[in-house]
Amino acid sequence: MKRLTLTLATAGMFIFSTASASAAVLQEEAAASKGFTQVLKEQFIAGGPAFMGIVLLSLILGLAVAIERILYLNMATTNTAKLKESVEQALASGGIEEAKSVCRDTKGPVASIFYQGLERASDGVEAAEKAVVSYGGVQMGQLEKNVSWLSLFIAIAPMLGFMGTVIGMIQAFQKIAAVGNLSASLIAGDIQVALLTTVFGLIVAIILQIFYNYIIAKIDAIVNDMEDSSISLIDMLAALKK
Repeated sequence: MKRLTLTLATAGMFIFSTASASAAVLQEEAAASKGFTQVLKEQFIAGGPAFMGIVLLSLILGLAVAIERILYLNMATTNTAKLKESVEQALASGGIEEAKSVCRDTKGPVASIFYQGLERASDGVEAAEKAVVSYGGVQMGQLEKNVSWLSLFIAIAPMLGFMGTVIGMIQAFQKIAAVGNLSASLIAGDIQVALLTTVFGLIVAIILQIFYNYIIAKIDAIVNDMEDSSISLIDMLAALKK
């Protein structure tokens, strides 16, 4: 009888441990079956709608500005080498009016600067140079338009996340002060939720920073083309006057 009881107890323990292991495996499989989007959505909801909504709005507005700037800069990018060659050939064959026609048919800030310089070419090389420099500043302002808003969203997203975390920590410590001897496990959830706002704020800032650096690099490349092309245009006009 004792052997039978011992055997049944051993079998019960084995079945219980096997069931527990199976349940753990099923939980792991269920967690693994969740996609990244589902996990991100759950964590976003857990962070609370107040600050998480503002952080999400910063991401949406920042991406809107970034996409608009990228599209504008891509359309503003031209083959400056080909444009300079076409303008030089037009100046040699048909004069300033034909060169202006080439610039009118070409999109981009470099062509616009060329056109403004050719417009003042009849007043002398110095007048053309002043027109090129002045209009170059205008075009640079157009290239950098709304970029400051993108830098604002990069700065404000993690700051909002930090604010949500601080407020959540304050609430957790207020709960400790109200109850007195409070177990850490009871406020661990509140602290976790508070930290989620910082995580999402940093994620938004990282995403927007990548777009910001790309836009700045694109602007620098276009500005360098503008400056180099402006020098080439003045050299063409000076050679034409001789």
